[in-house]
Amino acid sequence: MHKIIEDLRVDKIIKLNEKYYLIDLISKNDLSHIEPGQFLELLVPNASNVFLRRPFSIHNVDNENKIIRLFIQIVGKATQALKNLKSGDVVNCIFPLGKGFSYNNIKNSLIVGGGCGIAPLLFLSKKLHNSGIENTILMGFKTKNDIVEYDEYTKYGNVLLTTEDGSAGEKGYVTNHSIFTKVSNFDQIFACGPINMLKAIAKIAKKYNVQCQVSLENTMACGIGVCLCCVTKTVRGNICTCTEGPVFNINELLW
Repeated sequence: MHKIIEDLRVDKIIKLNEKYYLIDLISKNDLSHIEPGQFLELLVPNASNVFLRRPFSIHNVDNENKIIRLFIQIVGKATQALKNLKSGDVVNCIFPLGKGFSYNNIKNSLIVGGGCGIAPLLFLSKKLHNSGIENTILMGFKTKNDIVEYDEYTKYGNVLLTTEDGSAGEKGYVTNHSIFTKVSNFDQIFACGPINMLKAIAKIAKKYNVQCQVSLENTMACGIGVCLCCVTKTVRGNICTCTEGPVFNINELLW
């Protein structure tokens, strides 16, 4: 797939809470070829102590207005620097990278995101909804104060919640939700989040013989398969997550 290197202009920064925010970036290019689950590599501007590009899942795409939306969690120097961007600033990006989700021949999906793992799943939910697929969307957070993008997700499916402290939705980890007792009702599970969460979901999917795709959150410094820091073990051998993923069918992974 054709990759673009472009200086994207910052349209706006949207603070969701103290932990998460959104960045809208305006492109001059057609964005219709971007698939849910793909990502971009962003060169952080004006940050002398940040040397490598940073990978970010593409949270949503508005092709009519040529806007790419990123979902950002504040975790280090790079994301702190991005939080301080202003409208009109420019960031250099390479996109779209990686292989996204496949969603042919399904009618009923379960979409599962844990914490910042919800990042690639809004665009996926929209695409599935617009294709006539019925979505159940399960999101897990630590507390009710961490819940973000709830209203956005309700546009594209039935949204369920878990919180670790029980302050909203069902109490526990996302994999403890009662929807997993009915998982055989779904044609496909799509998931993104911490590796232990993904492994637990994969185990459930295999038990009930439900197809499942997961988006891995490996460190991806280059995004084009050169640095080899994102290698994961599969039935095809050790392969780069950034070029062969980040989305994988669970049957490919040696877990």
